[in-house]
Amino acid sequence: MFLGDGMSVPTLAAARTLLGQRRGRAGEEATLAFENFPTLGLAKTYCVDGQVSDSACTSTAYLCGSKNNVGTLGVDARVLRHDCNPIPESHHVRSIAAWALADGRDAGIVTNTRVTDASPAGAFAHIANRDWESDADAAAECPTAPRDIAAQLIHENPGKQFKVILGGGRQEFLPNTAIDEEGTSGRRLDGRNLIEEWQMEKISRNVSYQYVWNREQLMHAKDALPDYLLGLFEGSHMQYNMQADSVTEPTLAELTEVAIKSLSRNEKGFFLFVEGGRIDHAHHDNYAELALDETIELAAAVERATELLDERDSLIVVTSNHAHVMTFNGYSQRGSDILGQSDDRGDDGVPYMTLSYANGPGHRAPAGASRVDVTTEADYRQLEWRSHAEVPLESETHGGDDVAVFARGTHHAMFTGMYEQSQIPHRMAYVACIGTGPTLCDRS
Repeated sequence: MFLGDGMSVPTLAAARTLLGQRRGRAGEEATLAFENFPTLGLAKTYCVDGQVSDSACTSTAYLCGSKNNVGTLGVDARVLRHDCNPIPESHHVRSIAAWALADGRDAGIVTNTRVTDASPAGAFAHIANRDWESDADAAAECPTAPRDIAAQLIHENPGKQFKVILGGGRQEFLPNTAIDEEGTSGRRLDGRNLIEEWQMEKISRNVSYQYVWNREQLMHAKDALPDYLLGLFEGSHMQYNMQADSVTEPTLAELTEVAIKSLSRNEKGFFLFVEGGRIDHAHHDNYAELALDETIELAAAVERATELLDERDSLIVVTSNHAHVMTFNGYSQRGSDILGQSDDRGDDGVPYMTLSYANGPGHRAPAGASRVDVTTEADYRQLEWRSHAEVPLESETHGGDDVAVFARGTHHAMFTGMYEQSQIPHRMAYVACIGTGPTLCDRS
């Protein structure tokens, strides 16, 4: 499963246009790799208590098959956010990664966010607040909080069974007295080094393992893959693709390739979750170009997967968790710069950009009675230029739109139509013959 965090339908349209224009074409005719998949559906993204969702409740939906409350992970709707009480086992919901492991298959997660962030955490965590990534976060709000997300990944099932864990977030695993390989301080207050504890657990089981923190180490590991691979490439989130140091930071496509090659060694099969998470972060900051580039990077990772997996015995699903409020607007001529101004003007005679946001930090207060002409800003082609936003907010919000679901491979047609987001893992499990529900194998 590939997840473009915040990859709304307008984001897809604008990203494919940018891809085409980078290739010297008009742009609109281009396609992202997964847009060529044979099946397309739509998923509804609301949560039990939220008309517009967040990344935690959606992660529980598309990985665990259960809708729940905003901000909660791997638990049902009886659990409220910030609840400090122990969560009964009966309130836990299990992910499709756990279903695969229970059937003797392997599982792993890949992300360019922190591996403890909400989207990947849906694969392994059960917690009342997505923000409790380390014990420092939990203790600040809830002294009696259950085990934090990082500790759950290292010490609880299914996380400790994952053969591949690749992404960012070293600081969540290190004590605040420690400095990581790149000079970032750890955040943990309990004095524990969870990276070392992960290694010791593998030694106790007499299995091969490797911890890597940069691209060179990852590329070396690819040539002689251990049984278990942990890669944490940043203290927090990995860098945006367009700003990353290619010497130390692997691309999402490279991470995906290593993960597939590792997990493919299990003859029974595997489940892999891959997230392009920084689409969401760029949108929240009104950084349109960075959001579109991260979408293109996700498509490159999907393309790498299609090269490695035979569609006759694999299933690839690409979707998003929620939308954002970026708009693709105006009446520009074909081939107009997707990152530039519209050919149209407002009724006040002031130009506007083809891409803009309903809200966010890119808001400009009117200059007297007139809108600000953002096209006159000298830096509007810089990566961190904020696209104009109508409503001033410190962080742009998600949107309540349906999101696209693309599918390729075995029984891909099951993903056509419109359905609840929580149906996605059940449909995948039906095809893969895993989980506790009915499966395709029941019919044979």
